[in-house]
Amino acid sequence: MRILSGIQPSGRLHIGNYFGMMRPALDLQERGQAFLFIADYHAMTTITAADELRRASLDVALDFLACGLDPQRTVFYRQSDVPEVHELAWLLSTVTPVGLLERCHAYKDKLARGASASHALFAYPVLMAADILAVRADIVPVGQDQKQHLEVARDIAVKFNQRHGEVFHLPDPLIQEHVSVVPGLDGQKMSKSYNNTIEIFGAQKATRKTVMRIVTNSQGVEESKDPEKCNVFALYRLFADEARTQEMARRYRAGGLGYGEVKQALFELLWQHFEPYRRRREELAADPRRVETVLAEGAARAREEITRTLRDARRAVGVS
Repeated sequence: MRILSGIQPSGRLHIGNYFGMMRPALDLQERGQAFLFIADYHAMTTITAADELRRASLDVALDFLACGLDPQRTVFYRQSDVPEVHELAWLLSTVTPVGLLERCHAYKDKLARGASASHALFAYPVLMAADILAVRADIVPVGQDQKQHLEVARDIAVKFNQRHGEVFHLPDPLIQEHVSVVPGLDGQKMSKSYNNTIEIFGAQKATRKTVMRIVTNSQGVEESKDPEKCNVFALYRLFADEARTQEMARRYRAGGLGYGEVKQALFELLWQHFEPYRRRREELAADPRRVETVLAEGAARAREEITRTLRDARRAVGVS
């Protein structure tokens, strides 16, 4: 089974990324042949400074390697290091209806938040389809809110196959229903777009300060509280074992528990959880050439597969 995941280097990774994408992707290393790419070309729809893009891409690589990505089991590469994907995107664009792209909710959502209506933003589902179809993935892990992205890729593949013959394998979504939506500081989904994140590898003092900013209601210390309606508790249970979670829930309902105490407990568990990863990241950051070697070797392995796909697509459309 071949599995593909990708992530944009659009800012420092946060615990929403960790529980929503990183940890599930790392778990999939045990289930089949995994491909994981850093989508730096996609990130260009939001990042315009060259130095920032390079730094953000390296940060993502460091974060994944520190958290347990094994480059022997996962083909780990930068999107921009595999130019064949971008030629394939052009071939796919010749069969992609404009109406299909106009219906993509991600494009409309970004415009509603003030993004510039560039061709790259409009056409990025075609490049995403190329990312997926190029490696002939069997499954692509997605959340419910991302399912449309894979449906578009499948639609494009079907149209290409109908016009030019069977070239592309249709991937299936792996809906990660077991992955909870991680709330941000304000209770919305944790996202860099909402500026409500807690970084995985932030400095200790800054991380504690961020945790203390989590929005709560105005209930007093002595009042009984519903843990299921509390953002702090939702984050706490991600890090606590079952016994600690149940005990904290009991204290919520019993009264006499202040939100400041829960936030402090959350911070301590969070900091302890990432401590070994933090040490590993510091070691890797001290030798960036080692990280670049991992990415270069991953790109070479990815290109072996993707070149075969592109060769078949070129032959099908009459380009040689």
